[in-house]
This record gives sequence, structure tokens and C-alpha cells, in this order.
Amino acid sequence: MAPRKAAASTSDATKSNVASEDLLKYYREMMLIRRFEEKAGQLYGMGLIGGFCHLYIGQEAVGQEAVVVGLEAAASEGDKRVTSYRDHGHMLACGMDAKGVMAELTGREGGYSRGKGGSMHMFSKDRHFYGGHGIVGAQVPIGAGLAFADKYLGNDRVTFAYFGDGAANQGQVYETYNMAQLWDLPVIFVIENNQYAMGTSVQRSTKSPSLWKRGEAYGIKGEEVDGMDVLAVRDAGERAVAHCRAGKGPYILEVKTYRYRGHSMSDPAKYRSRDEVQKMKDERDPIEQVRQILLTGNHATEDELKKIDADIKAIVNESAEFAKDSPEPALDELWTDIYA
Repeated sequence: MAPRKAAASTSDATKSNVASEDLLKYYREMMLIRRFEEKAGQLYGMGLIGGFCHLYIGQEAVGQEAVVVGLEAAASEGDKRVTSYRDHGHMLACGMDAKGVMAELTGREGGYSRGKGGSMHMFSKDRHFYGGHGIVGAQVPIGAGLAFADKYLGNDRVTFAYFGDGAANQGQVYETYNMAQLWDLPVIFVIENNQYAMGTSVQRSTKSPSLWKRGEAYGIKGEEVDGMDVLAVRDAGERAVAHCRAGKGPYILEVKTYRYRGHSMSDPAKYRSRDEVQKMKDERDPIEQVRQILLTGNHATEDELKKIDADIKAIVNESAEFAKDSPEPALDELWTDIYA
């Protein structure tokens, strides 16, 4: 079946009909991701986070915050998610505790991988979060494997496999597309297209103007979504989930987003202008969009939003203090969770 091109963003009618409690929930979750990542950046600068640290700022739902918040709104209990190394936002959006995530970032015993995984390798069986993977594109076939297990078990679950525009050029992605469509696997391939991969713009790295259309060769349906609009992402996510649960096989969502920071904390992002980044912040910020809908639609007052902001700040500060107070892993932890 031919893929479809979705509307770029949510209509005014949809925005006016959304429930106040939903909007407030999305605002709160996106604010948590943004403030958490800002605090993680501070701790990295203080030397409390070692190794690599890829922040999700600007991708929230993929601003990028809007991406994961919107798609989690379309998910149900038991649905799975797997992603790459830019994974803190996904963890928080699926309900993982900020304290455990921050403790893992700082390599402490109280972290989700007991301080041994760091930024890239956290997991939560309870929240059906399967990583955090450092190898570019490696999580895509893993996502298909999770979906294969669910189809085998007949449990009506769906897997969200997130990857970026850079990973979209990896060969294993297309091998996975073929198998997923051949076996009608309930997997949603989410391409978080933040325009730059590591440091090369998508215009320079591919001749395909629409990454989601690459699924046409395998008969996979898909669409492009405004990733700076949490409501647009949620609506597209619901279409994709319904497609998969109906037994129609995989679905591709290319979510157009933008990251405000460099590829990682060590990247000065000199491959783009400051004016470009500032323009995106001023005109397209996903959190500010929801904030304006809340205020202009009389869903919330300035004071109520300030209260949410204060609550989020307290949660993030508590997570940082928990991480600092948590001990480093004992030496015998070197021998746990290994094959030999």
C-alpha cells in the first residue's frame, strides 16, 4: 500500500478540543525532560558525568521533547521502546524515575544499571525500556526482535524503535524493514530527523528528501510529522499504533525535529549558525507552543504554570542530590551481568 503524507502540524480545531488535563500532562513531561537535561549538562561540566553524554534538549517530542511525549501518549501499558544513545528523554517519558536516571549518568550504585551503563546503556524491565544503544542503528533490528516476540506471543503489544536521520542510512535498517514487513511485525520505526545527524546536514548526506518514503520499496506505510508539535506527534502515533495492532505490519514515522545543542557535550556545533538555532527556539519551541495553547485557551493560568515549573525544578534538583549522595559501585560489581 502506498504511504501517506500527514498534515505538517495539528489543526486549530484539534488544539481547541484537547482536554486541559492532557495538555498540562504534556507540558509537565516536556518540562521535566528539558530541565533534567539542563541539569545533566551542568553536572557534566562539573566533571560529575564521565564518558559521553548526548542531551535530548530541543528534541522533546521530539524540540525533541515533543517526540517522545507525543508518542508515549499514544502507547499503552506493555508497549515497548528501544532507542539510541540520545535516550534520557525516552526514559523519563515512559515513567522511569529521574533519580535513577541521574544516578546512572553519574556512575552511581543507585542508577538503573547500577552505575555501569552510563548515559548510553540504561534499561528498565518494569517500564519496558530496552536501551540506550551506542552503536548507530543497532537498536533497529533489536526493536524488530521485540516486536517478533510479541507477535509470537499474540499479546497485541507494539514496539517503538527510535533512530535518527544519520542512522537511517545504515544498512541494517533496510534489512530490518524487509523482515518486519515480510513477517507483519507490530513495530513502529520512528525516525527522529533532527536535521544534522552528528554534524552533517541531512541535505548533504542523502538525496532522499523524505526518509519515511524509503519504506515504499518494502510496502511499509508511513508519514512525516511535525516533531515540534506534541499534538501532531500524538495523533500520528495513534494512527501508527492502530495500524500495528490491527495486524497490518510495521509503520514508519519520520518526525521532523531539531536539537538545540551539539551532537554531544563535546560538540561545539560550528556547522550551523547561532541565528539558525535561535530562530528555531523563538518560533518553533515545542514547550512554548503548548504553553501558549494552555494560556490562550484558558486551560491554565500563569501562576499554575509557574507552580508546575517549580515542582519540576524540585524533582530535578532532588535527582541531582540523590546521584551525588549515592555511592559508587562496589568492585565486585565488575563480575555481575557478564557472560563469563
